[in-house]
Amino acid sequence: MEESYIWSKIQGYYGETKYNGSTKSIQDDRSILGKPFKRWYIAPAAMVFQAICGSVYAWSVFNLPVDNAIYGSDQKVAPITFYINIGCLGIAASLLGPWLERNGPRKAATIGGTLFCLGHWVAALGIHLKSISLVFFGYGVVSGLGLGLCYISPISALQKWFPERKGFGAGLSVCGFGIGGLICAKIPLPLIQAIGLTLTFVVIGSCYWVILMICAFIFRFPPPERTKIRGPIYRNGTLFITRKQQKPGSAQDEKSMPPVIADSKTPPQNRIVFEPAIDLTLREALSTYEYLGMYMMFLANLVSGLVILSRLADMCINVFDKSADTASTVVAINGGFNFVGRLMFSSLSDVIGRKPSYLVMLGTQVIILAVLPLIFVTKNYWAFLLAIWTLTCAYGGGFGTIPAFIHDLFGMHNISGLHGILLTAWSIAGVGGGILFTLIYNYLIHVKGYSPGSPEVYNANFYWLCACAATGFVVLLFVRSTVKDRLLPRVGGEVTRMRVFGRILRFEKTGTFRFKFNYLKPEEEEKEWTSFWANIKYHEETTVVTTTGSMGDVMGGTDRGDMGPVANVTVGGTGVGGDLNRADTPRIDNPRNEPLSRPDIPRGDVPRGE
Repeated sequence: MEESYIWSKIQGYYGETKYNGSTKSIQDDRSILGKPFKRWYIAPAAMVFQAICGSVYAWSVFNLPVDNAIYGSDQKVAPITFYINIGCLGIAASLLGPWLERNGPRKAATIGGTLFCLGHWVAALGIHLKSISLVFFGYGVVSGLGLGLCYISPISALQKWFPERKGFGAGLSVCGFGIGGLICAKIPLPLIQAIGLTLTFVVIGSCYWVILMICAFIFRFPPPERTKIRGPIYRNGTLFITRKQQKPGSAQDEKSMPPVIADSKTPPQNRIVFEPAIDLTLREALSTYEYLGMYMMFLANLVSGLVILSRLADMCINVFDKSADTASTVVAINGGFNFVGRLMFSSLSDVIGRKPSYLVMLGTQVIILAVLPLIFVTKNYWAFLLAIWTLTCAYGGGFGTIPAFIHDLFGMHNISGLHGILLTAWSIAGVGGGILFTLIYNYLIHVKGYSPGSPEVYNANFYWLCACAATGFVVLLFVRSTVKDRLLPRVGGEVTRMRVFGRILRFEKTGTFRFKFNYLKPEEEEKEWTSFWANIKYHEETTVVTTTGSMGDVMGGTDRGDMGPVANVTVGGTGVGGDLNRADTPRIDNPRNEPLSRPDIPRGDVPRGE
């Protein structure tokens, strides 16, 4: 009984993620400091907020000072703090994402920022008491948990404020995190020399807290009136139709009201028919094939970048015989490419689509990782720099594009929850990938007798990193990123399918251990889609659908919010399962008073995915 109760609570927590803001709080969010709030206020605040959070990438500058302060020498223990921090980041983001969606980004950013800075102060106490355990707990656990909330807060807000430029909005936020390590890395050492290591953590934590609280004050979700109804929603086998009410006597353009069903007598080129959105709760989204594929793809995109980032300076010094200063410069420039990749690929995805953008990123990583062993053997330094910086650009692009990809496939109200769980891939890639790389590296040096400057100790790792990227590329091919691909039912014997050059390629089982590929012609796909569309049920809603997790604002459905009454029409006389070809079917906002019919192939407001 108790186990069933706990499980039901977990299901409920990951089920509905509707924002619980009160009427007063929503009204207050319409203005800031007495002036109307504009969405562009959030953009610079998000970048500064993320840059402060990105200071975690500069932890390496503390490694030697912390070890010397606690042990009196370099014991290589302090770097563990960073791994604990990244691990807790993923845990917090995955557990608290639904909570953020219900309570808003300001509250989440305030709590997360306070925890992040509190961890600095606890670490200062640990250094003062010469306790590495307190440092692990403070900067590793407490700051890491706060960082998980901090990371997803501005991303969720920007995605909702910039629905027409989701990639740009996400990239704008996460690019600050990418450059934060570069900016904040220059702060600690002068402070340590001036006031000591303990006070450095106290001062940095205090300054960070003030900046984070100012930024958090600006964060908010958009008010309900910014949401718009854009077409029908497909949920559990029924097409729910919602319409925005026009004012009586208004002379609005007919095209501003997307018809639910196309007029049979209207020329095809003039029809305005929107594909249905797929309405999912957070729990339902987590169980989809698409989300599993996105997780594997995201993990493959991150692992090579994280591993190489942690070893870049060593590669420059040991393999290419460069000085420590030169290696430091290479690492700094590499941070710039991380920044550029986050903004460039996320903005590019608004033009070519999320899936093609990831195919470009993962394909680039596969090629570079396959070529790097040759570069290391020949010790071509400039080819090495070009390859590493390009790979880092693709690595950063993965962070910048993933929130918009989630928004496209699962809706704006699932961003924080799904994004938070995806960030556990960051923890796995950073910790697991780093450990595997180190095990192979140490084995080749201590057992096989290779020197740290031998190309073989790195090349052996490039092979499995290349295999990871290639696996992610292949998995991504099977992620269905359009409404039609996701709704089109499987045929008898179909094992899986993917879209190649705009056409569906099916892998079908024809017998015991017998399979075949079926490359559908456009007319065959059209026939199957029309057959599916002809057998679904319709229902005319009298209020805006408010089920959490709707993909409406992306794929032609409805956003959340009280948009007022809509057309009260019952299709087919019963509201469910109505026959739209019947002569007595009521007309829906049809000024020409012409009969309506089921659309052949719904087209229109769909995300660019293939």
